Amino acid sequence: MYSFDIQRPTSVADAVAALGTDEAQPLGGGQTLIPTLKQRLAAPSVLVSLSAIAEMKGVCTMDDGRLSIGGGTTHATVAAEASSYPALAALAGNIGDPAVRSRGTIGGSLANNDPSACYPAAALASGATIVTNAREIPADDYFQGMFATALDEGEIITEVRFPVPEKGAYMKFEQPASRFALVGVFVAKFSDGVRVAVTGASEDGVFRWSEAEAALSSNFSADAVPAAPSGDGMISDLHGSGAYRAHLVGVMTKRAVAAAS
Repeated sequence: MYSFDIQRPTSVADAVAALGTDEAQPLGGGQTLIPTLKQRLAAPSVLVSLSAIAEMKGVCTMDDGRLSIGGGTTHATVAAEASSYPALAALAGNIGDPAVRSRGTIGGSLANNDPSACYPAAALASGATIVTNAREIPADDYFQGMFATALDEGEIITEVRFPVPEKGAYMKFEQPASRFALVGVFVAKFSDGVRVAVTGASEDGVFRWSEAEAALSSNFSADAVPAAPSGDGMISDLHGSGAYRAHLVGVMTKRAVAAAS
């Protein structure tokens, strides 16, 4: 590690002001940033902790039925309080280990957009809205590739709004050491169709599997899941080849549909 200053604002406005310099970097739960600092892969001179901003925490149901989750809400809180969206609560309850779930936040996960993280699949499959201090971003426009998002410098995720589907489930094939998804699939069935989002598989990060969406919108059953997508463009590493990950996309999708049904 190295020396740096840390600020702990208590409001979104103060956090935005503190992030107004090139040297400052936001700190959510720190589950990605702190290891990055230890490896000296990042060297901000100022960290702006978001952990003391009460208005960014909590889970509630909005008047239109959507589930609102503050960007600073921990995985453990989502698992315990998002009961109106069981698939999302179950996803949060299976992230990492208890230490990670007690510190990591939904806003931090979505801002980082790790290609194997779970929340991006939930947000994309649900058609969620990512709310920042400046605007509202539909999930379809938010994710822009591996570790890439629509966020501007100094922009903070203050809230995530999830439409609650008629049926939904998330299934992931875990990398046992990290409990990240080697492949994870979130399936959400709404009255006007089905959305299927895949994490952990593609070199471009989380994506919607349109062929599966079309098939499942006509027949929501595991038997309707189409053949697995091509392995081209899939991540290939020591944990599994691109072809293996492509195969898992089909397997996890079938399991998710069966669980949702």
